Amino acid sequence: MSSKIHAFAIQASLTLVMGLSSTAGWAERADRDKPLNIEADNLRHDELKQISVFTGKVVATKGSIVMRGSRLEVRQDPEGYQHAVLSAEDNTRAFFRQKREGFNEFMEGEAQSIEYDGRADQVRFSQRAELRRLRGTVVSDEIVGQSITYNNLTEVFTVDGRIEGSKTSPTPGVKPDGSRVRAVLSPRTDSGAKK
Repeated sequence: MSSKIHAFAIQASLTLVMGLSSTAGWAERADRDKPLNIEADNLRHDELKQISVFTGKVVATKGSIVMRGSRLEVRQDPEGYQHAVLSAEDNTRAFFRQKREGFNEFMEGEAQSIEYDGRADQVRFSQRAELRRLRGTVVSDEIVGQSITYNNLTEVFTVDGRIEGSKTSPTPGVKPDGSRVRAVLSPRTDSGAKK
């Protein structure tokens, strides 16, 4: 099967089976109505369980959302909500990026595992987690911890610095310092104004 046919088969399968009914954290409202496009080396879909597993250089897009990792598992519940888990290979991190509604800002993060819960409208970055706010192309805020959860409905961040059962650093090249969370928060400027 040629790569064009293979890519079309993956996209056609997703169009029939999926279509995220909720937006991800910091969601651009237009993302809600956009198709989910996924490219990967392999796909295994279980129609009965409504689970699709993509492996190998996974790149998923939906409107302004961009996700990259080595494995993506997407489940759909009977009400149509999606639950997705994106993971990375050892010593790498998965990536998530989305434009903030009404702002010239993007939220992007990396972690060993990124979990999106469409029903709760929440994103969780786990293991070596890092979350950044970009105003235009400039990083303005940055949070590092072992686990970062963002609830889009309440706009509340929760950051846990604990490194459970490990003496490794949450960020490569940075010495671990126990259960500390690191954050750099910049003052608001006109560059982050609504657009």
